[in-house]
Amino acid sequence: MDSTVLKADHCNTMKVILVSADEDLYTLCREILNDLVECDWHLSASTAADCPPNADLYIWDSQGNIDLPQELDQRLSKHLFLVHRNDAAKFCQNLGGAEATILLKPVTRANLSAFLFFAASASRGRISKENSLRADRDEILQCLIQSNLKLQEYDQDRTNFLARAVHDFRAPLTATNGYCGLLLTEALGTLNSDQKEVLRRMQHSVKRLSRMASAMFELSVGRQVKKQPDLRAADIAESIEQALHEVNPFADGKRISISVGLDPPLGTLYLEPGQIEQVLVNLLDNACKFTPRAGEIEIRGYPFFWERRSLFDSATPLLERRYEDSRAPNAYRIDIRDSGPRIRREHLENIFEEYTSYDGGKDRSGGGLGLAICKMIVTLHDGRVWAENTDFGPQFSFVIPVRPAEAGRPGLGETEARDYLEAR
Repeated sequence: MDSTVLKADHCNTMKVILVSADEDLYTLCREILNDLVECDWHLSASTAADCPPNADLYIWDSQGNIDLPQELDQRLSKHLFLVHRNDAAKFCQNLGGAEATILLKPVTRANLSAFLFFAASASRGRISKENSLRADRDEILQCLIQSNLKLQEYDQDRTNFLARAVHDFRAPLTATNGYCGLLLTEALGTLNSDQKEVLRRMQHSVKRLSRMASAMFELSVGRQVKKQPDLRAADIAESIEQALHEVNPFADGKRISISVGLDPPLGTLYLEPGQIEQVLVNLLDNACKFTPRAGEIEIRGYPFFWERRSLFDSATPLLERRYEDSRAPNAYRIDIRDSGPRIRREHLENIFEEYTSYDGGKDRSGGGLGLAICKMIVTLHDGRVWAENTDFGPQFSFVIPVRPAEAGRPGLGETEARDYLEAR
């Protein structure tokens, strides 16, 4: 991994060393530091043996015990340790009771962001042990660190419980869906048209619940188990058609008109059709929910030039202008606009976050679980999803990069999911 630098004119450069070979963790650190626009920073990856001695912060990705090299500053305030929960107690014992800053693995973006912001503030001199006005301030800080560690443990317990519950919840849903299908075949007796319609609506609802349960499971387990989409050459128009089939009953009930305009991709898109279908269903469900009766929803798809402002090379090569002498579109973009109420401007950035609350009524500031799932899936496809307000109404968009021809990558299968739950 190459070092990453962001320059500004507001403060001295904060040097951050990540002692890890995890490219995803490197990417996460870089994205969080990128939000610290008021501060210079320099991020580089290293090994324990090659750590430069003059960094402002060291982030240690622990695989067990960590012995700090003697040439490094031994003050624990300059070191952040990422430790598996099962190793945390032993790790603290090895430190001889010293108060260290520990985040439990897999580290969440919120926790890592808070500590990197703290480190950046210390770099600017706003928070500094040496400049403390009161001696008890450090003691309070250590209490907060220990409290945060306990909260991380409780959060992991909650996540594991939710993953188990949702995993068990999927089995009866699958069975119910199968029984509805069996009855619709009339293998157990003839049905009149009204009965068939009721069964079709039941099956439609069960399928939606099953998709939500599967997505909730992946959202819960995703931080614990590495997952990559099963990419293959696919026609995104088919995913859109299937998603429309799923949401049409909802739209018809409110007499919402849905128009579709798709330009063909310039080249072949590599994606996991079922996952992209889930994104489309969630976005269309959200649009139908907030579009008034007799309102409108517009779906547009077209080749798009996406200038990614990332200095980190993705594991999968993408076609970008910085690397190619071409201004040709390097992504495919989907826009879903509706005639519902606008999204409050201050919530446009966090509407896709997992814990964003929903206020109900006509307030769209809380996107709910569906939008968090959209972000998870699109991110796994190396794409981006966002929301904005237009003159027509709110618009949700996502882009998927165009890739060179490549073999698909395995995803999180049922066996891996079961193994994870049994290991907990």
